[in-house]
Amino acid sequence: MGQLVKTPELLTPSLTPLSELGLFPPIEIESDEPELESSLHLQQIILLISCLDFLWSDRSDYFAAGNLSIYFKPEPNKPPEFRGPDFFIILGVEKRNRKSWVVYHEGGVYPHVIIEILSDSTAQVDRTTKKNLYQNVFRTPNYFWFDPYTLELAGFSLVDGVYEPIEENDRGHLWSGQLGLFLGIYNGQLRYFHENGELVKTPEETVETALAEARETQQQLLLEAQRTEAAQQQLLLEAQRTEEAQQQAQAAFDRANRLAAKLRELNIDPDQL
Repeated sequence: MGQLVKTPELLTPSLTPLSELGLFPPIEIESDEPELESSLHLQQIILLISCLDFLWSDRSDYFAAGNLSIYFKPEPNKPPEFRGPDFFIILGVEKRNRKSWVVYHEGGVYPHVIIEILSDSTAQVDRTTKKNLYQNVFRTPNYFWFDPYTLELAGFSLVDGVYEPIEENDRGHLWSGQLGLFLGIYNGQLRYFHENGELVKTPEETVETALAEARETQQQLLLEAQRTEAAQQQLLLEAQRTEEAQQQAQAAFDRANRLAAKLRELNIDPDQL
């Protein structure tokens, strides 16, 4: 018999993700954004996020963030390119916490809406470099910028690959087809508006409105109670007057009877008087 020949073992290809091999960045990447320019910028970003989260409280298919890095275009052994919009919304994705938005680990999805809050140091970049990036690379359908100091508001919609200015309506609001909402200025801040022009309220404003309506209802009920009490008092007064009149009539009737009885005692015919 011939010698047995040992069959070499088959090599199994490595299933280790490229990110773990150091060729591409990991899935979880820390955001690398500078501090915000001012408290106005922070308040504006928080306002945009809180209003949308409250309005869409029954939805879990979007991701909204502010001052968070968006990583895209990874290259082997190189830091990925990234940009950090002041505020952005991505639709059709799982709503969960993220350290950053990593496009190539999120199915290649870029933001559907981006809003930049202008400042002296960033306005030029927001109007040119970032606008071109969002148009040509991100292909973001709706791009807006807002200046919290001058209240300048501009918006663009991607049409055939090019940003076209969004025309304001008669209220001065700009429509976002992606959000199904208008963007406009209210009390010096950028806010959302429904199609009918109604302001999208914050949770605090909603509570205040509910409390105001409750107070108004309470005042109306109190007024109605006062009116009812006044009507009851009037009815009671009328009843008292009626009772007094009845008593007076009874007293007159009794006097007449007594007089008639006296005349009969004196054999005087009342009809002859």
